[in-house]
Amino acid sequence: WIPFSRFIQQALYAPGLGYYSAGTRKFGAAGDFVTAPGLTPVFARCLATEVAGVLAQLGGGCVLEAGAGDGAMAADLLAALAARGAGPARYDILEVSADLRERQRATLAARAPELLGRVRWLDAPPGEPWDGVLVANEVLDALPVERFRVTRGGYDSLGVACSDEGFVFEPRPADEHLTQALDDRLGGLGLPEGYESEACLMLTPWVAELARGLARGAALFIDYGLPRAQYYHASRSGGSLCSFFRHRRVDDVLARPGLQDITAWVDFTAVAEAGLAAGLEVAGFSTQAHFLLATGLEQELERARAGLDAREAARLAQAAGMLVLPGEMGERFKVMALARGLESPLAGFSFRDLTATL
Repeated sequence: WIPFSRFIQQALYAPGLGYYSAGTRKFGAAGDFVTAPGLTPVFARCLATEVAGVLAQLGGGCVLEAGAGDGAMAADLLAALAARGAGPARYDILEVSADLRERQRATLAARAPELLGRVRWLDAPPGEPWDGVLVANEVLDALPVERFRVTRGGYDSLGVACSDEGFVFEPRPADEHLTQALDDRLGGLGLPEGYESEACLMLTPWVAELARGLARGAALFIDYGLPRAQYYHASRSGGSLCSFFRHRRVDDVLARPGLQDITAWVDFTAVAEAGLAAGLEVAGFSTQAHFLLATGLEQELERARAGLDAREAARLAQAAGMLVLPGEMGERFKVMALARGLESPLAGFSFRDLTATL
């Protein structure tokens, strides 16, 4: 029997065997899922508006991207910042997967070769103080989580064990650490006996480690998730845990370990709490749709449409629709900014700021 967080850690990150460590194709049409940067460069160009604004406030600085996927966002963001005359002094990529590092390097060499010299790959967040912007797109959802069930007297930890049929969930009474963490998060919500969900306990130390060297600047987290009161609503028993395999949602997260992604929605209240514990302040929280509209989506679409034929323009419009429509990424995905030492408000939250819902 092992805790579910240990199962995820091995299934996703075990060297040479984990989903993100092995050489299988993960992103794009030939992989298991598509992220926003893979849909259209317009996503990174809007993000560049926010990043450029922060760098201008700071009088320059660096960009740190956590978990850069196939490198598409890094290439597009660097190019967009350079076009604005706001190129960062350095673009760091925090990436634990050697396979993904090589894919990122190849993408940057193909799409932004003149900017590749500004990029360096890191095994850990910078230890020295730095000013700038941290960007993490669809990273929080891949952090290991604990699976739990509410019982009459407390909680069960739903760990993983082996059976004749393969891996199975097996309950054990939650230890003191998990019990205290769940009491802190769920106290007062009145969840019924038998309620099941998940909780990311490593979020606080992970954000603290990322933010340790950030002297001045902002951290932008983009992911699918909800404020806590909605995340742990009594009607959402079962949680959000699932897998993706060849663009199909898979409910059996214990199947095909190392060959399918495992993901859970993000409790953004917990992200805000982790930021505050790390000495940051919440500088904005919004849906992805409102964030992109506030950072110039319509203008970027106009520029991108120039010179396109009708078919390409329609393809671009379809991709942009997936970014902002409520039934696609627009409402499910949220953007949170945590900041330190910034005086001016961030542009991306000028249309709508949902911080009060946290």
